Amino acid sequence: MAIAKQLKALIKAYIDENDSHFYSVAMQIAAHEAKIGHGKIAQELRALIDEAKKNKAIARSHTKPIPLAKPRGELSSLLHASYPKLRLSDMVLDKETEDRLIRIIKEQHQIVKIRSHGLSPRKKLLFIGPPGTGKTMSASVLAGELGLALLVVRLESLITKYMGETAAKLRIVFDAIDHSRGVYLFDEFDSIGSQRDQINDVGEIRRILNSFLQMIEQDDSDSIILAATNHPNILDYALFRRFDDVIEFKLPNKLSIAKLFKNRLSIFKNSRIDWNKLASEASGLSYADISKICEDGLKDTIINDRNELTEDDLLKLIAERKKLLNKQGPSNKIS
Repeated sequence: MAIAKQLKALIKAYIDENDSHFYSVAMQIAAHEAKIGHGKIAQELRALIDEAKKNKAIARSHTKPIPLAKPRGELSSLLHASYPKLRLSDMVLDKETEDRLIRIIKEQHQIVKIRSHGLSPRKKLLFIGPPGTGKTMSASVLAGELGLALLVVRLESLITKYMGETAAKLRIVFDAIDHSRGVYLFDEFDSIGSQRDQINDVGEIRRILNSFLQMIEQDDSDSIILAATNHPNILDYALFRRFDDVIEFKLPNKLSIAKLFKNRLSIFKNSRIDWNKLASEASGLSYADISKICEDGLKDTIINDRNELTEDDLLKLIAERKKLLNKQGPSNKIS
């Protein structure tokens, strides 16, 4: 029989409606049964999992989700809407970052209660940190946890060369923020939030930033406004006090790296892998880099009809990833 820990994980995945984790744990149970000699049971479990996946895919293809928000007219060129199903349990984060996200989620769940006491929940957020550390994924998680649409501001459509046009478009976005509750993400925020006294700055950029500062100051909606940047050092100082919370995302430590490897490779978990050694070798890589390594390893295993990933396979992929990043320039150099 499957161990109690796996059964608990299976039930939790079912409660959280986390299909991918549910299937992953179910496959672990099937593998466990095969390992102890219950080949027929393992085969039946795999068949049931395949049938469940098939039925789920058919159901999704015949059921259109009711959109929580659908930008129309000019707004459709300024916002990209999606409806994430990610949960906080899908991420590996350091405890401090995870606790701060949990606090935001709890406050948003109690938004009516908080407002009834004349207070406001945290809703204007600034995420800072290196690329690949989970800023954008955390925006998806907040939307998924709260059952809201994630609306990413299309900066290429927002920012124009014509005087006053960008500020006008920004007003359209903030009107949507006020009228349609959602998680609104300004990614690569430094493109509109850079310091107003920079040498190469032009008057229009200053006007855009001034407009943003004014609009976010006046905002009293129930939406979450989220700005993310890899370059917090060039943001205008006046921005920081406009946000309710500034969360710094960092590169994963060795403990987080090992945990991420285990989570992503749970289907092919093997006790012969020294996770601490992998974590040491992958030190300096981002969460995104490690996820890419795991994805490449899983694809190689599937293509070559193998049942497991070896430690050597993963060490090779880590080395390849570091070599690629070193070629991309000093900003991505891994020591």
